[in-house]
Amino acid sequence: MLELEAMGSEQTRKIHRKHGAPDNLFGVKVGDMKKIVKRIKKNHELSLALFDTGNSDAMYLAGLIGDEKKITESQLQHWAENSSWHMISEYTVPFVAAESPFAWPLSLAWIQSPHEKIASTGWCTLSRYVAMVPDEALNMSALKSLVTQIEKSIHNSDNRVRYTMNGFLIALGGYVLPLTDFVKKAAVSIGELKVNMDGTACQVPNVITYIEKMEKAGVLGKKRKTARC
Repeated sequence: MLELEAMGSEQTRKIHRKHGAPDNLFGVKVGDMKKIVKRIKKNHELSLALFDTGNSDAMYLAGLIGDEKKITESQLQHWAENSSWHMISEYTVPFVAAESPFAWPLSLAWIQSPHEKIASTGWCTLSRYVAMVPDEALNMSALKSLVTQIEKSIHNSDNRVRYTMNGFLIALGGYVLPLTDFVKKAAVSIGELKVNMDGTACQVPNVITYIEKMEKAGVLGKKRKTARC
């Protein structure tokens, strides 16, 4: 914690707060945090302790060093329920959850939650899951049903849920070739998506544009080796 605190800066704290971070943070750049990751690698017990500090930087680091082979379903549920803001719920928890044996059942349960934070965690976990898992190991019919669910409900969903549903469509269309055209058709049906970005310069990526960008770059359907970044 002392090392993290020393890495923090007021400028980064201001940026994070503008995006919705709580006051309990040091303001550490992710690039600087990865210097610690390189030294520590994965450490299950330390990741749990860091998460439970409630400090935003420590919680994010927890996701970078979390051990997907040791973490339990109840511990992931604890993380999902206690994320302090969307950088933790949409990155930290999915980083580890998507690589764990519980990725598919947990994410399906989370997306049904009435709580915006938990539902968003579920969609982000699914996004990272389909980006890694070989197509032949995916449940294509279930994924198509999720696309249909999004098509019917996205405009009436909570703000961050709309954003993360959109992200899931991009991941599914970009990393799962058998469903690329299916996702594109759904995106046309959905039309313009409005998400409140809290006055920041962030924009909602267009599903079709993003998928076509991946195609032009020659990475369409190319699976990721890890859920973490």
